[in-house]
This record gives sequence, C-alpha cells and structure tokens, in this order.
Amino acid sequence: MLSGKHIILGVSGSIAAYKVCELARNLTLEGALVDVIMTEAAEHFVGKATFQALTGRPVLNDMWALPEDGVVGHVALGVHADLVVIAPATANTLARIAAGVCDDLLTTTVLVTQAPVLCAPAMNPQMYAAAATQENIATLRRRGFTVLEPEVGRMAEPMTGKGRLPEPATLEGEIRALLGRTGGPLRGRKLVITAGGTQEPIDPVRYIGNRSSGQMGYGLATVARDMGALVTLISGPVALTPPPAVSTVAVGTAMQMREAVQQACADADMLIMNAAVADFRPAAAAEAKIKKDGDGGMTLHLVQNPDILGIGQCSEQVGP
Repeated sequence: MLSGKHIILGVSGSIAAYKVCELARNLTLEGALVDVIMTEAAEHFVGKATFQALTGRPVLNDMWALPEDGVVGHVALGVHADLVVIAPATANTLARIAAGVCDDLLTTTVLVTQAPVLCAPAMNPQMYAAAATQENIATLRRRGFTVLEPEVGRMAEPMTGKGRLPEPATLEGEIRALLGRTGGPLRGRKLVITAGGTQEPIDPVRYIGNRSSGQMGYGLATVARDMGALVTLISGPVALTPPPAVSTVAVGTAMQMREAVQQACADADMLIMNAAVADFRPAAAAEAKIKKDGDGGMTLHLVQNPDILGIGQCSEQVGP
C-alpha cells in the first residue's frame, strides 16, 4: 500500500523530531516517495542532511526555492500529495493550522491539500492539556483531520505525563490505515477477526489452554487494515502488541469471545474466525486454589463450549 505513494512528512520543532527519522527511512524503504518539510524550529533539533540521506530527496522549507517553475510551486506539494503527515506536531503548529495560517511551506501545503492529513502531537503535558490546544485539536478533527493521542511516559524534561510522540511503528500503522481507507480494496468494509487461544479457568491460578501464539490472526488484522477495512480484532491472551489503527478487544474464555463476536458482528461485513477456541471448559471453576490432597489425583468434569462460528450474524464468515 505504500509503494509509489507521495507522502509529505512535516516536521515541526520538538525534541521528538529524532523519532521521525526512523519513520522517514521506513516509508522510503517500503517504496513511498517521501518529501520532508521542516519548520525553522525543527532544524534546531534535527539537521536537513539526516532526512536527505534517509529519503534520498532534498528537504524543503522555502516556498520560493522549490523545483517547480512559476509561482504555483508553493502549492504543488499539497496538490499532488497522497497523504500529509505532521509529526511531531507542536502546539504552535496545531494552532496555526487550526487558524488557517499559511505563512510557511508546511502550513501552505496543509491548507491547499485535498489529501488526508495525519497529525501526531508531541509537547509538554501541560501544553497538551491546555484548553487552547484541546480546542485546536477538536477544530481539526471536525474538519476531517486525523489527530492521534500522544502517549503517556517520560518527557525530555524531568517529568512524566501525556505528551510523548507515538513510536515510529505506531505512526506507520496509522499511515497505512489512512492510505487504505482512501484507496484500498476493502475500504468501507467492517471486518471482525478473532485471534489467539482461550483460557478456561480451573481455579483462580490454573486454566485449560493451548499454545496458540495469535500471530496469524494479528497478521490478518494488519493486512485487512492496510487494505482499508475497519477492523475489530477479538483476541485471547497473547504476548503480542495490538496493531495500530485496529480496534482490539481482549477476552479470556470461549464464552467471553462468543459474546464479543456477537456484539462486533451486529454491523460487520465479514467474520474471520482464526482463534484457537477451547472445545471444552471445566463445568465449574473452583473459587480458591485447589490444594493437593495426599497422593491422590484430580478429576475434571468438562462441558462443551458453544460453536462461535455458528452465530450467523455477519454477512460472510470464514473459519475452520
């Protein structure tokens, strides 16, 4: 989905700009044509030469020194872009875009483009929580911009809070999702995908389970997202990070998965059952840990779990 796409990567003045170097590299390696626009403040954190080396293209910041001939060169980037990404997006940049200011190449490109715009805020937590910043973000969202929530964590200054730029893998996932929703073969479709195994409790510390890693289901969810689908991933316990731009519902038992699938399928187009659902569960789970009783064994009475695939609410179902 990235091959041949023209992506404008706007970098504004935040210490988080160093993270975007990896994003520019990854997008370029995947075949995207990446044009980096740096604000004057951004150049205090990352040099132009870094982005030029990673993308193989000159970094842009001067409206009057673009390669296009004539006076329309300053709008050509926005007109021809498939996607505009602003990362990191500072409070100042968000405010200027929300106000319709177009006094530099980045804000001019955003104002003229008809392509989707993705903003990834990164700033001091108090600046992010400020009423003015939140109003600007709400304004941009009303206009159709995608504005990500920053992450909570350690900031550059000695404090912890909400204001960190999401990791490059998260940003790339959001980029793939946006491109898929504008031109992917599954755009407009709602898919429900199950993944992982279920755990049927014997007592508070033991369960019946299986060795399903969930990798196939998570891979299917990622590909469906990249193709433009709105994906709900219903996952049993796994050691995997949920894919970005995918709605993930965590469940434990087969009965919980059945309930989640029923709810998600109410307005879905397709259900893909990839989870390794336990066929049986203990008839009753003990309320406290079962203690060993001498040398005797333990007998479990198992009952059959319901067939989740038989709920018949999605327009199409795929599963074993």
